[in-house]
Amino acid sequence: MSAENQTSFADLETAFASESTNVDSSNEFPYRAISRSAIWATVLGAFSLAGYLSIMWPVLALTGLGIVLALFSLRSIRKYPNEFSGRGLAFFALMMNLTILVTGSSFHTYVYLTEVPAGYERIGFNMLRFDGEPDRYTEASVELDGKDVFVKGYIHPASGTGMLNRFIIVGDLQTCCFGGQPKSSEMIEITLKPGQTMKAGDLAKRKLIGKFQLNKFPKTRASFENQVFYRLVSGSDSRLK
Repeated sequence: MSAENQTSFADLETAFASESTNVDSSNEFPYRAISRSAIWATVLGAFSLAGYLSIMWPVLALTGLGIVLALFSLRSIRKYPNEFSGRGLAFFALMMNLTILVTGSSFHTYVYLTEVPAGYERIGFNMLRFDGEPDRYTEASVELDGKDVFVKGYIHPASGTGMLNRFIIVGDLQTCCFGGQPKSSEMIEITLKPGQTMKAGDLAKRKLIGKFQLNKFPKTRASFENQVFYRLVSGSDSRLK
């Protein structure tokens, strides 16, 4: 390489170094990263919107983590303003998570307090399920015999397909679809009023009213290995009451 070229490269390197050292010292952090906590808080808030659905209400718990992350992000941005940006995003995430938590919780509380029609007693599968072997009626179920009740559950896939007037409900999705054959005390046989039907084949949680009865002589239903202890007669969708 000629001496002239070596001199030219040396001059360029010197010029570049000189320019770098003359950068305004006040701009020590020319790039500020968006706070990851603010991003994750926004993502959690978006996911928690699913919590408005009755089947997904536990998802509202994500808003608690979203609020913590948003507050942490605001603190970090205030403490290190030259390193982090995203204050507006963090504040938006904080307000979104707070709003979803308050409105979602209020909505589900209102639904719970108003969903049982007058004259009916709320019951749950925890009152009917016997923990032990051999399976049998629970004391609570004996006391409920003959009463008008309100119950929520899922139509078991083995009940059939299409529009059904008679079917089996269970208390949770695991028992419904992922837990194999339910125990006798984990099922209620539903017989709807004449002319009423419900569509099988989805994962919607049903709200039903009717007269609760013990099956004095339990029988095994088609596609079910265990006998059915309980039934609901003159059943109806609670929304039709």
